[in-house]
Amino acid sequence: MDTLTRAQRSETMSRVRAADTRPELTVRRFVHRMGFRYRLHVRALPGSPDLVFPSRRKVIFVHGCFWHGHGCRSGLNRPASNVGYWTKKLERNRKELLREGIDSMLIGDIATAKTILCDYIMHIPSATR
Repeated sequence: MDTLTRAQRSETMSRVRAADTRPELTVRRFVHRMGFRYRLHVRALPGSPDLVFPSRRKVIFVHGCFWHGHGCRSGLNRPASNVGYWTKKLERNRKELLREGIDSMLIGDIATAKTILCDYIMHIPSATR
């Protein structure tokens, strides 16, 4: 049961940003500085990935701690209702991308993202940058 009125919930949810978040902008700047070009938020792909490298068939999702279930305060704050739905939703998106032959990467912690990105992106042939 929701403790907020319909109008209060609407106001709260309208302030949640889906794109151009600070972690996403950090990753985008880093990848761009490495010389890679990408498309943003391709809605035709499952989960609408944040960065898409079409010719390389790779995508990057930049999610906060909520999506990864980290041990921090944000990560432990899971929905009390529809827990099964949220768990299945994230897994389903990843499986659909794999079925289409697209390699996906999830980034949650920006502190370690740069190291992970280097390893992930460097597997893209340099001739196709």
